[in-house]
Order: sequence, then structure tokens, then C-alpha cells
Amino acid sequence: MPELPEVEVVRAGLEPAVDGATIERVTVLDERSLRRHAGPSEDFTARLTSARLAAPRRRGKFLWVPLDDLRDRLVLLVHLGMSGQVLLRTPDAPLDRLTRIVIDLAHPVHGALRVDFVDQRVFGSMALDELVPAPDVEDDTVPRQVAHIARDPIDPAFDDERFLASLRRRRTTVKRALLDQTLVSGIGNIYADEALWAARIHADQPTETLSRPRARLLLEEVRLVLAKALAEGGTSFDAQYVNVNGASGYFSHSLNAYGRGGEPCRRCGTAIVRVAFMNRSSHFCPRCQRVRGSRGSRVE
Repeated sequence: MPELPEVEVVRAGLEPAVDGATIERVTVLDERSLRRHAGPSEDFTARLTSARLAAPRRRGKFLWVPLDDLRDRLVLLVHLGMSGQVLLRTPDAPLDRLTRIVIDLAHPVHGALRVDFVDQRVFGSMALDELVPAPDVEDDTVPRQVAHIARDPIDPAFDDERFLASLRRRRTTVKRALLDQTLVSGIGNIYADEALWAARIHADQPTETLSRPRARLLLEEVRLVLAKALAEGGTSFDAQYVNVNGASGYFSHSLNAYGRGGEPCRRCGTAIVRVAFMNRSSHFCPRCQRVRGSRGSRVE
């Protein structure tokens, strides 16, 4: 599933093409991709047609494109789900057979463009949503469907102290906390495993046993992993994640834990272990990453 780096790569790729563009036509080929839209497909297409778009924004794994005239304070909200792709195409390019929504644009600089929403598993979506005040920062707004999502660690408004205090109060295990989008957004299975490996913390370490220095180290490693993944265009294991030009990211070549079950730890040589976790998998080094201490006692 696309995580923060992958969604940010898509957002950055879309920005020069959609900022200032006008929507000329919207074609919904599969109404399942409007599951988050409060209305029929006719409402979606009618309200978007002729809208002028502003620069896209993102929070966690959601991205949205404001309507520049802010008609009814609306945005085009996009969630990639498990396999969603937002692709920039020329108007005459052939449609992928898995294309669900097509948006034809006219840009004052780039001319005619096409945005295709392609989704193999149809878990992703597009929707029109209303902007509401952000719950944590004055003079900021977010789509209503995103208001419950926490900021991510590379957001300039991310509050380190609030995160560290909330992490300590969670009374859960560390990886479950990292995947809780109401605590910190944008971190999925891949980058949680990578950050935990880098910080030498086991996924099942109770959050209340983490000392402040170790919790801060974990946050630092999360930021470093996300920054490196962004620089390398995200993580692609197959054709389901690509950027807006259809190119794959190459952070998969830099992974230290995720997907390396049975391979030697790059730090100590011990075989990486893969175990079941929340209908997914966790990957860790059993030597470098051990559950330490006990509930109620802090681990330095």
C-alpha cells in the first residue's frame, strides 16, 4: 500500500500539471472509485467540470487538490488505497484497462493534459470534500474526511512533544502505535519496520517502557527513513506503485528489514525474521531488536 513517500512523490509530480489548470471534462468509468464521494457520479462530474485547480496538498496518505475559486470550499480528495495510481497523460494516450476515472485538463502553460486514476483492486477513491478548520493549527484547513488524521513527521507543523507524550500514554506496542494514523500519519508497514530496525527497537516493545531518549531516537529514524525513501522515489515491488509518469521508485533496494526475511541483517549478520502482524508481516533482526524490560519499567 502506498505510504507517505509514495503519496508525496505523486503530489509533487502532479503540482506543475494541475496548479492553475481548468477541468474541461470528467469521465467516471467505474463508480466504485467514488465510494468516498457523498453523491452520485453525475454530481461528481458536474461540480468538477470547469473548476480551476490550485496546488495539491497532502496529509499522511491522503492528497487533495483545492478548487482555486473555493466554490463551496471544495477539494478533489484522492486516496490511493492498495493499488491506486494517478497518471499524467497526453489527451490522445491510450487508456489503461484498469482506468476508473479520467479528468481532462487545460493548462495555461502546458496545454491539454489528462489525469487518469488507475486502480487494480479498486480500494482507492476520488471524492469531492469540504474544507474544515484544522483541529490543531489556526488558519489552516483540511478536508472533512481527513480531519481525524494526525500530521506526519515531515510536516513543518508536526508537534514532537505532543507525539512523544501521546506515544507514552498509548499503552500499546510500538509498531501498532506507529501505524495508528490518529497518532502519527503516513507510516505504513514498510517504513515502520525500517525505522524500528534503524532504532534497534522491537515491534512488540510496549510504548510505556520506552524512555524519552529512545522514543526521540525512533522519531528521528522515522524521519530519516521517510526522507531517504522520498529521495529515491518511494518503494516499488511491482507495477502497482508508480509515479505520475509511470516510473517506479527504487527505495526497495535500500531496505534493511522489510521483505528480507531469512536474509542476513546488514548490521550483525543474523537472519532477519518475518512474523505475522495485524494481517500483515513484521520483519526484524532477533539479535539487534529485542523486547527489553517489562511493562512499567523504562528502557534506556
